[in-house]
Amino acid sequence: MSKGSIPQAVESLVEPVILAQGLELVDVEYRREGRNWILRIYIDKPGGVGVEDCKKVSRMVEDMIEVDDIVRTHYILEVSSPGLDRPLKKEKDFRRYLGKKVQITTYAPIGDRRNFKGTLKNFEDGDVHVDAQGQTFAIPLNNIASARLEIEFKL
Repeated sequence: MSKGSIPQAVESLVEPVILAQGLELVDVEYRREGRNWILRIYIDKPGGVGVEDCKKVSRMVEDMIEVDDIVRTHYILEVSSPGLDRPLKKEKDFRRYLGKKVQITTYAPIGDRRNFKGTLKNFEDGDVHVDAQGQTFAIPLNNIASARLEIEFKL
């Protein structure tokens, strides 16, 4: 299995089990960090996840991944919360966080820019609408290389 398809294969395999636990699968990453390959699974639930949630999911999915022989190299499995700056990947993510501050990077430029920092206004017809510096940009979901919530501190 190619390195690029490992996250998709893991996601397909473990998402039903994670959903059955009342949790959401946010993202799956497989990347080299230093000398090690890391398989990182991000989970969430309303109110946030704790260490016990992460341990439970880790135990549940570890054997599934081994039995299905998805990853054939030595790797380290990490199960984690997505954090305050959680990634936005799917349509439901963008709809859930309407009105929130986001940072988006695109594969191809829109106008003369690839980086957008502003307020998530809408998701319509496959486009993410962001108000950045008083101008609204319609960014096709398939042109988004990365999107994250912006951490907002309230005084």
